[in-house]
Amino acid sequence: MDAIVVRDLRRAYGPVRAVDGLGFTVPAGQVFALLGPNGAGKTTTVEILEGYRRRDGGEVRVLGFDPATGGRAYRERIGVVLQSAGFEEEFTVRELVRLQASLYPRRHDPDELIDLVELTGKRATKVKALSGGQRRRLDLALGLAGAPELLFLDEPTTGFDPAARHRAWALIGRLRRLGTTILLTTHYLEEAQELADRVAVLRSGRLVAVGTPDELRSGGRLPGRITFRLPPGAAAGDLPALTGDVRVDGREVVVDTRRTVADAWLLTGWAVHAGVDLADLAVSPPTLEEAYLALTGEARGEH
Repeated sequence: MDAIVVRDLRRAYGPVRAVDGLGFTVPAGQVFALLGPNGAGKTTTVEILEGYRRRDGGEVRVLGFDPATGGRAYRERIGVVLQSAGFEEEFTVRELVRLQASLYPRRHDPDELIDLVELTGKRATKVKALSGGQRRRLDLALGLAGAPELLFLDEPTTGFDPAARHRAWALIGRLRRLGTTILLTTHYLEEAQELADRVAVLRSGRLVAVGTPDELRSGGRLPGRITFRLPPGAAAGDLPALTGDVRVDGREVVVDTRRTVADAWLLTGWAVHAGVDLADLAVSPPTLEEAYLALTGEARGEH
């Protein structure tokens, strides 16, 4: 069963087509990531799915509802975690989560939810005393208060340090295993690669690619990468003739190649014949970030 069905979705602001014939489906229980540069149409699309913005045309069904007319029955079954949200600063964490949960006929136990988002020691703390990361975890608790079947997550780990980000990823993974469908927007490509079952890439309001992260990485025939350190006494000119693009920075060598196996075989054969080691040798497939940059036409970064 599909939790989300979008067909030929359109929305314009004057002459600007923010969403231009968009179509995709999200099966129930999956994590689906919407990616794209600023202005690609992600926010407009998500707000239409949430029921907060009207569409000009096309068909949208979310949990069997048209979000534009689903009303309270629809909103009781979804959760929304915005990129930033305002809180009543004088409430404690427990008071705010209990209040949010009370608005839904089906709800999580507030104390269990506070434990789930790792705010156990902050139950009695007022919102105004929370750190930025703790407020973001409170955002997530409030979005989950109504035990939603579908959770909209907008940039859920913005401002998190690496350890907090990995804890948030683990929590999202637990929600997925419990059967929650999640629509995720993020600018962290590693986050989409870690969490998403499927990814949709938008550009100028249109869908340019959709598939699993591995399908997007392999579908663009992007080069793989071989990295190693030059052996002592060796120079770049001593290396065998490789098919890929070779860059040397001091002793560090990077080879971007579409014939990864062949070039790796040439390098290791050369090293064995010369009786030397290739320190820190690593062979890496294209990343989701590289696929994304190619699909959106943005400049390729160095990694």
